[in-house]
Parts: sequence; structure tokens; C-alpha cells
Amino acid sequence: MPHIAIIGAGITGVTTAYALLQRGYDVTVIERHRYAAMETSFANGGQLSASNAEVWNSVPTLIKGLRWMFRPDAPLLMNPSPSWHKYSWLAEFAWNVKNYRQNTIETTRLAIAARRHLFAIAAQEGIDFDLERRGILHVYRDRAGFEAGAQVNALLREGGLDRRPVTPEEICAIEPALHGPFFGGFFTPSDSTGDIHKFTRGLAACCERQGAKFVYGTEVAAIAAADGSFHIHCKPFPAGKREGHRIEADTIVISAGVESRRLAAMLGDRINIYPVKGYSITVHLDTAQSRDAAPWVSLLDEEAKIVTSRLGADRFRVAGTAEFNGYNRDIRADRITPLTDWVRTCFPGIETSRVVPWAGLRPMMPNMMPVVRAGRRPGVFYNTGHGHLGWTLSAATAEALAQTIAAGPAQVGTRTSTRLKQAG
Repeated sequence: MPHIAIIGAGITGVTTAYALLQRGYDVTVIERHRYAAMETSFANGGQLSASNAEVWNSVPTLIKGLRWMFRPDAPLLMNPSPSWHKYSWLAEFAWNVKNYRQNTIETTRLAIAARRHLFAIAAQEGIDFDLERRGILHVYRDRAGFEAGAQVNALLREGGLDRRPVTPEEICAIEPALHGPFFGGFFTPSDSTGDIHKFTRGLAACCERQGAKFVYGTEVAAIAAADGSFHIHCKPFPAGKREGHRIEADTIVISAGVESRRLAAMLGDRINIYPVKGYSITVHLDTAQSRDAAPWVSLLDEEAKIVTSRLGADRFRVAGTAEFNGYNRDIRADRITPLTDWVRTCFPGIETSRVVPWAGLRPMMPNMMPVVRAGRRPGVFYNTGHGHLGWTLSAATAEALAQTIAAGPAQVGTRTSTRLKQAG
């Protein structure tokens, strides 16, 4: 079977490796860190959320973004310093407002298909990742927010999602630990949560047992195509005394998160990914009081743009915010503080003496849709650009891409939209 090199060992790259291994391919995964899932797949919000499938390309989002621009604690923050990539990306983002409806519905359908694949993989391979299948509860603090949520709900239901409105009394019944005045909400019982890092590391180990080779601590410096194959020139990461080396492959798959844009350019493709920073905190529930005060049902506070997940008995993950600040990975205190304050307000019984902050760069396309397609050159494929929904969508996009590769030569440059549907 052909040798396929996958660049990137985050959730998307590892699920792609698994899907290709199931079809008998010889697979090598190249990752610049020492382990799998050490960047955006390390500490995200944890939600496997078809209920959060609404794309951001809407007029209300644009208005909110302008209003929040100069608030350091705002859910969405943009560094106004000049950058052609950033401002051209934002222009394309605004242009895609016209595709808001169809992209939201398509993303919903893909998310529903993805969780079925992910659950099947976890069951087949015995991967423990703190899965909680208790649903996701969206909460709204005023009538205007709730009514806007009802409009989104209509699109999600059109995409096949079972999501129902709930009253303040029902909110209390669904998650008694939650404190605060809420006008209403929406509950999606079929959604779930889990630890993306544990799942990805577990699946990577499974892939190695099945014959995949993982090359860690290695960054791709250049890619050359010759004689129907690819020469991938690698260098150690971080730079050190080790010498560079070359990996040969018949086919190459780019699943490298925010690095995908740079790698695509080497292959003559334009993949307009922008790094949108997100933050999370992991609250360690070290006391019985904290464990009792923390929720088990996953939450999404629409006004604050904050999501939560209970990761086992003793961890509570809280994530949110979107920051347009280039490839900056700094963890800013003024972006972490609102997350901690939110925990103290909504769950006053939780002790926040041991809180671990994190920041990661989401690989976002201007239309908020993943790139799952062939490249310009024969033998080049992409499974990347999942933005804030990599954990939610990757199992389906991996299956779709594996089907595309197995089907033989694809129409160059086209999305695998048909196979995305078949993957469901």
C-alpha cells in the first residue's frame, strides 16, 4: 500500500491516521512536539457540541466585535495593529456572512455524524477520555439573547439536532449546581464532553500498535515533489544539535493546525487559516465541597461566551474568548481573570486556589468551515482549519478524507463535500 505522511499529531491528524490505518495504508505522522496533542488539542473546552455548530459569520457577531474591540476582558478581542493577513482574513470573513445559514446547517450535520464515529472508535479501541454523555445546556440571561438563540435553534434543528428550549425552572432541574438569574435556555441531550488530550494520546498509542510510525520533535522545513513522490525535509524542533533528515512519501496530508497555511504554500496551495487564540482554565476540585459544587452537565453561557466541561471527578474545565493577535501564544492575566470570576459567580462553592491557565491557537478559515480536500498537486490532501470545532468534527472529516484517498485520484482543489455526507 502507498506510504502516507501526515503532518500534525493533534486530534485531526491522529484521527486521520487511524482512518487510513483501517484501510491498510502505511502511515507516518510527523509532529514537532515530543508528544501528540500538545498544542490546540491540549486543553480546550472539552465539548463535543453539535449545539455549538453556528458559524460566526453573522451581522450580530460583526457588530459585537466592533463594540468589544477596546475592552480587554471582552469575549472577542482584536489587536488593531496592521497585518495584511489579519485584515484580508477579516474581509473574507465578512464576505461569508452570505453563507451563514447553509454553513451552520452543514456544520450541524457534520457534528452529528462525527460524534457517532468518535464513540465507535473509543469503544472499539477501549480509550478512556472522561466521556460524559449528559448533554449541553445553553443559558441566556435576557429575552433578547434567548430570542436570538431561538433563531439559531431553528437552523440547528434543520440540520437534524434535537435541541429544545427550557425554562429557568428546568435549567435548575437539569443542573442544580448552577447559580444566577437566567431568562431561559436550550438543552441538547445528545451532546457530550470529554478530554481531547487524553483521547488523542490514547488514539495515537493505538495507531502505533497498529503499525503507524510517529516522528516526534520534528518540524517540516521544506517539501519537494519529484517522480510522483514527496521529499519532506525535516529539522529538529526545537533547534538543537541533532541533524535534519528526509522522509519519503507517496501521499501527504496536511493536518498541522495553524501551521497548515505555511505548509500549503510550499505545495502551491492557498489555505487561508488565521490563528484565533482561545483560553481555558482547569480548576482542580481538591475538596469534597468543590466536587459537590461543580456541575456535571456541560454549559454554554451565551452572553459571556464561556463553555464548561466536567473532566472526571476532580477537574472542571472552563474555556472561552477569541483573540485575534497573530501567532502570539502568551497567556494574558486579563483574559484568564474573567474565566475565574465567572466560576466564582456561577459556582460560589468551588475553591479556585488551584487553577491552571492555558491558551491555544484555533486554526480558523474565513468561512468557518474545515478544509477537507485534495490539493493542486496529485497526492496532496488537506484535513485542517476546523477552528473551535476540531474536537467536535474531526472524527467525521478524517473518515471523509480517508474515503477520498481510497477512492483514487480526486478532482484537484475540490472539497470532499459528497464524502462528508457519506461519512455520516
